[in-house]
Amino acid sequence: MDDVTAPQQVRLDPNGLPMIGAYPDFANPDLLDAIPLTARTVLDIGCGGGALGAAYRRRNPRARVLGVDTHPESIALARTRLTEAAHCDVQSDPLPFDLPDGIDCLIYGDILEHLADPWAVLARHAEQLNPDGTVLVCFPNVENWSIVYRLLKGSFDYEDEGLLDRTHLRWFTPRMMAAALEQAGLALCDVRPRLTNPTEATRFVEAMTPALKAIGVDPAEYLNRAIPIQFVWRAKKQPRPRLVLATTMLPPVGGVSDVRVIEPVRALASDASVLAAIRPEAEIALLMPEAPHIAVLHRPLLLGEPGLGRVRALIDKGYLVVTEFDDHPGFLEGRGVATEDLLTFSAAHAVQTSTEALAAVLTEYNPEIAVFPNAIVELPEPRNFAAPDRMTLFFGALNREEDWAPYMPVLNEVLRAVGARLNVLVLHDRGFFDALDTANKEFVPTSDYATYMQRLGEAEICLMPLADTAFNRAKSDLKFIEASAARVVSLASPVVYEASIRDGETGLLFRSPDHLRMQLLRLLAYPEAAKRLAEAARAHIAAERMLAYQLRARIDWYHSLWARRDELTEALRKRVPALFA
Repeated sequence: MDDVTAPQQVRLDPNGLPMIGAYPDFANPDLLDAIPLTARTVLDIGCGGGALGAAYRRRNPRARVLGVDTHPESIALARTRLTEAAHCDVQSDPLPFDLPDGIDCLIYGDILEHLADPWAVLARHAEQLNPDGTVLVCFPNVENWSIVYRLLKGSFDYEDEGLLDRTHLRWFTPRMMAAALEQAGLALCDVRPRLTNPTEATRFVEAMTPALKAIGVDPAEYLNRAIPIQFVWRAKKQPRPRLVLATTMLPPVGGVSDVRVIEPVRALASDASVLAAIRPEAEIALLMPEAPHIAVLHRPLLLGEPGLGRVRALIDKGYLVVTEFDDHPGFLEGRGVATEDLLTFSAAHAVQTSTEALAAVLTEYNPEIAVFPNAIVELPEPRNFAAPDRMTLFFGALNREEDWAPYMPVLNEVLRAVGARLNVLVLHDRGFFDALDTANKEFVPTSDYATYMQRLGEAEICLMPLADTAFNRAKSDLKFIEASAARVVSLASPVVYEASIRDGETGLLFRSPDHLRMQLLRLLAYPEAAKRLAEAARAHIAAERMLAYQLRARIDWYHSLWARRDELTEALRKRVPALFA
């Protein structure tokens, strides 16, 4: 009988996470969000299987992500995920990498508490940071209520992992870790709690309140220290001027708010020198008087004195005001807004938008404009091209009947010819769905952006028709970059997409209904060739269209606006005198 190698059993921790070595293989989401998206070189100390670095590379594929660990099984996996990974004992070995430009971000994810002399390791590694380098430390909180509870019950039993991990050699409070970072010559930025079981912690503190008061401890202040199971400290090699960015947001519809507000704000907040948050306009306040304060208003409808009052209130609080807008202003005329009455662009210090075509239109209202093209924050894991004899065509849009109606007869002709070989997945547009002459179709109502991207990723082809109108010519290529990131072939009109798609290399263009028929049948006939198109498009997005690649330009622009605020305010005064009446 031939030898048969049994599949290796994957070990799971109590939370169902796969185990690599002694610890779960997962990316700490709080650490991941704290890694500066602009980092060029990232070093994860105690990287385990490299899950954190792999997740970061999906956000910043250009980055050089390094890892060290002492566990052979972990390093073997990390080498398949990171740029480089090496077996190294950081307590005794020098870092095993060539670092000519230094390190942009050093990560200690639950590792310092395992070292005999974490202070010496921190100080030695900090010397390798470049001048703008960042250190991230995630560590267990020795003040967590559960440790105190166990001590009171007479129990301090070590465990395989967690707060009482038997391999912990050192214990830290946030203040103790702050002192360790400062001792290493680093400038503190902020500390963030990681919470678990807040209800149990609250009950414990409520029960302990009489005793806490008796010894002079404020129960509310103690609760803040006792709830977190871990903390994440951020520190920098050298202190940098802070930037306060307050952004408003319209209710999310079709991903616009996610792409233009939520994801950029989260990305900006990854820089430890930027305090970025989404706030209701009425709650925007001055936080640090000495820091630049930028208010970004998402698609505000500023009309008459009420509109001026909104901007005036922000200026009075000490903010420089920016309008974020990514549509041709002409669409407002269809909603009864006369463009000559519109103050959305002229009553702001500056405007940010998504395309050069839009910038050219908006310059008529305000000459201070920056273009930040729509971009992908993270490459999703591909999940399509699983069945070579069946493909799915995705269509997701709002109010686009004039764009798709000329192509519906040809699309239905193809659907009748190929039958079950082509399924159609429609999001949002019920009219498009009802016009399809096929039983092989599925409709999904308007959904959140995560659902939109998930369902898009299940398709192989994304249909993107746009009629040649002034409104459409000002649109961005967002659907192309979304589809390409998910490894979906773009089948698009030349309007907008001709400037982004390399026809036949990163997608297919169609210029007429007959041309659409030919291109769609081509994709169905050669699924492997379609997959190669999609993979080339995904590689293009990874190389050129990630949000990480424009983050530094955004931060620099906000700082430049603040440096010229007197000049910009004077220009605003001349443009809209009533704002200062």
